[in-house]
Amino acid sequence: MFSPLLLILALLLFIVNTLQQAFLSPLNKIPGPWYTKFTSLPLKWREFRAERTTHVHRLHLRYGPTVRIAPNEVAFTSMSAVKEIYCSGGSGYDKTEFYDMFKVYGRRTMFTTLNKDHHAKRKRILADRYANTNIVKRPSLDGISERAANFVQRCAESVNGSLDLYIYLHSYAFDCVTHHLFHPYGADSLRDIKDEEIMREVTFDDSLQNRLIGYYSPTLHKIFGKILYFFAKPRETPLADDFILGTSSKTDTAPFTLLDRLHEPVFELDELDIAAECLDHMAAGIDTTGDGLCFLMWELSQPSSANHQRRLREELLANPGASFDKLPFLDAVVMEGLRCFPPIPMSLPRYVPDGGRVIDGYSLPGGAIVSCQAYSVQRVDESVFPDPNTFKPDRWLDGMDDAERKRLFFAFSNGGRGCVGKHLALAEMKILLRAVYSKFNTVPDKTMTMTDMEMSDQLISSRPLGQRCLLSFIPINEGANSRSQQ
Repeated sequence: MFSPLLLILALLLFIVNTLQQAFLSPLNKIPGPWYTKFTSLPLKWREFRAERTTHVHRLHLRYGPTVRIAPNEVAFTSMSAVKEIYCSGGSGYDKTEFYDMFKVYGRRTMFTTLNKDHHAKRKRILADRYANTNIVKRPSLDGISERAANFVQRCAESVNGSLDLYIYLHSYAFDCVTHHLFHPYGADSLRDIKDEEIMREVTFDDSLQNRLIGYYSPTLHKIFGKILYFFAKPRETPLADDFILGTSSKTDTAPFTLLDRLHEPVFELDELDIAAECLDHMAAGIDTTGDGLCFLMWELSQPSSANHQRRLREELLANPGASFDKLPFLDAVVMEGLRCFPPIPMSLPRYVPDGGRVIDGYSLPGGAIVSCQAYSVQRVDESVFPDPNTFKPDRWLDGMDDAERKRLFFAFSNGGRGCVGKHLALAEMKILLRAVYSKFNTVPDKTMTMTDMEMSDQLISSRPLGQRCLLSFIPINEGANSRSQQ
């Protein structure tokens, strides 16, 4: 028979245990809000509201480069912490179960492997196709350039109106990443409405809250899953699934593609493993490049960046035959864009290994969660990044402290588990920017507001809050003529 006394006793034991953990925790010496000794609910609430990144950043600004953000979680921004957490032993500390939310078809991909040794094994299969030597081969670069030309055609068609970059930059990223994965079976969403529908399904996903509930409270999610559907939709991508499952089974893709590599018999990957890896890379390639370019082109189109846009155009027009990776100011613009608007701005959580570690003078027990987030790593230390909230490409052209800046550049993470697609992403961004700003000036559409472009966290990436980015494209000759008449 149920006894109220048992309920009271259980509640008292819970309170005593919570207080004991709170006041005896080895993390108590770490700066942070008082409530982080007792609960992680404020952090979870910010995650649920898609505000974790800015919340953690505000804590860093108040408490410093090391801050406790939950009873068992600490965030860092220093160079030494980045090196220890993500680079020690080659690949840093093991990932937490947070990454289980990214499993595909129930399988672990390279991104979702938790143990660094298992990750290293999968990375040995994939790294070859993402090496810069493979990216700069003509079949790969020609595909990116062709898709950049398709994007420019969209820009030309929008003259005297506006173009929603949020749509078409994600289409460009979708077409580029599937070219790298599957050529000649890649998508053509800049010209084919059916392929665009696949992109929209992935890009406009709103499953953040549903997936967080499933992660933090699996039982609640299981019991109330059908009711939750009406308030917090699950991730549903049937069109993308059909595309991936159908395409990843093909065995005649080009030699530079990832799929060609995954099908090599020596790796013994089954069809679902291959499909899961491909979908993971496709979704990541769409979100990161699409969002990164969207924020960057919005910034370049602001009146405050008019001089940056002019200098970029002058460099491009003065060097029409130069390789995309031999243009200093273009490189500076991209680096500063990735510093100010990292496509993955959020914390990358890791477990402190057994036996504990000391990070930045603080002792942390094994099992504690530690992380750095690019948004803060690339802003907090103003001795390395003066005036950190201002878009200043010239900082990357200054030879002084260049090594320090590059060591604190965290947009692609660091260490053995850093972004494997870094070289592909940089090529896509630079080739697209060169194609656009060699032909057009860009300005914001009058209907756009700064609120539209505020950062909205997803599970690990970030996108514009309004999920739109309308710009007007003015042909260079037309822009020059209008200025001469003023």
